[in-house]
Amino acid sequence: MSNNNQENESSDEGRGAVPRRDDPSTRMPQGRNEASPEIAGEVINDPRDERMLLFTGLRDQALRQLREAPGGDMEGIFIAEGDVVIQRALDAGHTMHSVIVEAARTRPLEFDIGATALYRMGEPVVQEIASHRRYRGAMAAFHRPKLRPLDEVVADASTVIVTEGVNNPTNMGVMLRTAAALGVHALLVDPSSCDPLARRTCRVSMGAVFAVPHTRLPDFPEGLEPLHQQGFTTIALTPDPAAEPLDSITIGPDERVALLLGAEEPGLTAATQQRATHRASIPMHQGIDSLNVATAAAIAMWHVTRSRL
Repeated sequence: MSNNNQENESSDEGRGAVPRRDDPSTRMPQGRNEASPEIAGEVINDPRDERMLLFTGLRDQALRQLREAPGGDMEGIFIAEGDVVIQRALDAGHTMHSVIVEAARTRPLEFDIGATALYRMGEPVVQEIASHRRYRGAMAAFHRPKLRPLDEVVADASTVIVTEGVNNPTNMGVMLRTAAALGVHALLVDPSSCDPLARRTCRVSMGAVFAVPHTRLPDFPEGLEPLHQQGFTTIALTPDPAAEPLDSITIGPDERVALLLGAEEPGLTAATQQRATHRASIPMHQGIDSLNVATAAAIAMWHVTRSRL
């Protein structure tokens, strides 16, 4: 499923970012320009400080992917943004490396920091990281876990989602949040899909990524074979009206189902569709020929999980 609804990563400063404007509601209360005791820590004003390097360049998606790839300076690290998301990462057993907050923050932290190093960002650092003078949230660098083998990730799974070339972290985050809500058991991504632990994906999913196990498959279409060997029926979603209507596919109560989803504009490759058990479309009206991939995924996940009730 696809459309041209692309996201501009450079415009993503996060929920905590506050635009520069003369609005009294965005100003700090007078006389409270220091952090509360709950968030005491060293103030850092130099964006080049080595302790800030993990958090700089967050808005350049391509650069971050290079830095986080094997051999990059951020290999083995992922970033969680926002108190709720950070706490959900901790609840899932992930280990923090360091935490940053704005030096002027007075609101106590809403997650368990333990003995993790915490740094308070002065305005020059906030400007570098968030492109604004203020940042009300928190960011934490976590140690990235090793990818688990497929057989372990899907051991008890009856429904999984599989992506090919889905490189928009917003779409990935929405799909993960929906997957967690509807009881989908795992996310499997091909080598060309974006990182499920990307900062924006973690934030958009509101930490649901930590509740849905994930791993990477080899290049498609050959990468689908391990799923077939695990007994999964694979359903390739496509806007092609010649494909089977999704709601015409009968799903048994114990049938293992993998929903295959492609990138926004190109969708799934022809080779991947041919390798799937079914090619399925979502019937549409009013001349609409495709849906956003996250929307299509939500409909398909609901259909499959509902069929098991």
